[in-house]
Amino acid sequence: MTHNTASVQVMIPVYRPDQTLRLLLERLLRQTRKPDRILLINTEESLFDASLVEGLEKVEVRHISRKEFDHGATRHMGAEMLDGDYLLFMTQDALPADSHLVENLAACLEKENTGAAYARQLPRPDCQVIERITRSFNYPEKGAVHTAEDVPALGIKAYFCSNVCAMYRRDLYEALGGFCRRAIFNEDMLFAAALIGNGYAVEYCAQARVYHSHNYSLKQQFSRNFDLAVSQAEHPEVFEAVPSEGEGLRLVRYTSGKLLRSGKGLWIPYFFLQCAAKYAGYFLGKRWRRLPERVILKMTMNPGYWEKEFREQN
Repeated sequence: MTHNTASVQVMIPVYRPDQTLRLLLERLLRQTRKPDRILLINTEESLFDASLVEGLEKVEVRHISRKEFDHGATRHMGAEMLDGDYLLFMTQDALPADSHLVENLAACLEKENTGAAYARQLPRPDCQVIERITRSFNYPEKGAVHTAEDVPALGIKAYFCSNVCAMYRRDLYEALGGFCRRAIFNEDMLFAAALIGNGYAVEYCAQARVYHSHNYSLKQQFSRNFDLAVSQAEHPEVFEAVPSEGEGLRLVRYTSGKLLRSGKGLWIPYFFLQCAAKYAGYFLGKRWRRLPERVILKMTMNPGYWEKEFREQN
């Protein structure tokens, strides 16, 4: 199998899509390496606008209920429905920056030992200054390949991978069991850790680029980091040996330095408020088992995950 003959199939979870989804699909269908299939798994059929996929070849839509959705299980369901050599997972708000996205990611998987490759995320035009700097920290101009040898030096960064736009070899995906079936967050990093733990490499492909960013409020930053910490607390076998606090401190130093040097120092107080919100969410998420259900539901970004969790507990 060569780069040119390997089939590429795409899976995108969808919820309340808008015209961005149509634009994403059109850009995928104009790639130099066109996907063979594009599967959308939509949550709640009544919330799906069928005109968004009208007239688009190779696009299939499957509907699930809200209570069925899970970050890991829904993507795994998609993987089981597809049979491509390479599986590309994206989110509905990630836009390919050019026509070479699929080609560049697929080229990474041609390397014998590489099991996954993820794209660089560029800020959208409306992206606020702090988020722009955060993007440049997490998604620099230079690519990298991470293996088990990098874990001592890089810590949690060695396992970084993002299903905003990431491609996987299907044979390895199946051999290693795929994404965790119960995941509030980090299903991509958990699988990247499995790849690295089994002797494979994960590549950050800086040439593969998508536009993707969020202008989160302080409450949203808190909730996102609460969920992130919950996922880490639920998988100590992966995350206890590579705590993420050190990476967080590096981001704080990098961002505050960039703000000062670029004459944007007035943003620093708000940046520190963001850091406080993130750390508070992370601190509480690590200790979620000590919190009452009503408190957890106020803190999370994913209430559906907890409703299922509480049903099973009761």
